Amino acid sequence: MARLRRPTAAGAFYPSDPAALESVLDDLLQSTRTERAARAPRGLIVPHAGYRFSGPIAASAYALLVDGKRAIDRVVLLGPAHFVNLDGAAVPEATGWHTPLGVVSIDHNLVRRAQSLGAAVDDKSHAPEHALEVQMPFLQFVLGNEVPMLPVAVGVAEPARVADLLDGLVEPGVLLVVSTDLSHYEDDETAKRLDRRTAEAITARASDAVGLRDACGFFAVRGLVEWSRRGGLPIRLLDLRTSADTAGDRSRVVGYGAFAIA
Repeated sequence: MARLRRPTAAGAFYPSDPAALESVLDDLLQSTRTERAARAPRGLIVPHAGYRFSGPIAASAYALLVDGKRAIDRVVLLGPAHFVNLDGAAVPEATGWHTPLGVVSIDHNLVRRAQSLGAAVDDKSHAPEHALEVQMPFLQFVLGNEVPMLPVAVGVAEPARVADLLDGLVEPGVLLVVSTDLSHYEDDETAKRLDRRTAEAITARASDAVGLRDACGFFAVRGLVEWSRRGGLPIRLLDLRTSADTAGDRSRVVGYGAFAIA
């Protein structure tokens, strides 16, 4: 029997009406200045705030998938567990995740592989979480509903532990997406300085230089950086802004970065 996870962020982080959601996504992707590429990247780092705030920065990464999407047959999504204490990683028990654009199938071959690599199979970490859910409409809009995905909530874990998991999950045809925001609730000038430093650490593939307060997806980001270092995969900065750039208030902002891997 199908067991579906219902959306928790629809109507708050992004529109709950399918037509309105498609219109917003189309506008965001059409407005990005990212040059499209014939070959899709191996992975992306994207922000996960409400689309009003971080949507333009996320779109700068997702635009890279448009022309090379035929090479993508599965997606592995990593992000933080904001609301549940988690040691290691957790993948869903659910067979599908529902969004206003339809149902995303969970790839249960990847679920079993993740479990064999030490991930828990548990919906508790995913049920209240927005960080991975807000990526799915972008992916559905660009790739279609036929591409199955594996959402992975990442809790406390050393970079090598996360990189080992990625080594076992990411193979040809698999797109890796890591969901994270950067600095939180600094003034705009301070946030930009901190986020530039974090971006430099990520592009230098220096996982130890990414600090706990530098990104809410700290553990997932450090694992991706270590995985990229092991594989000799370059990480390229696509966009780096704050909520002041998209929503206006400069006194207390959140930082957003988009990156492409290889």
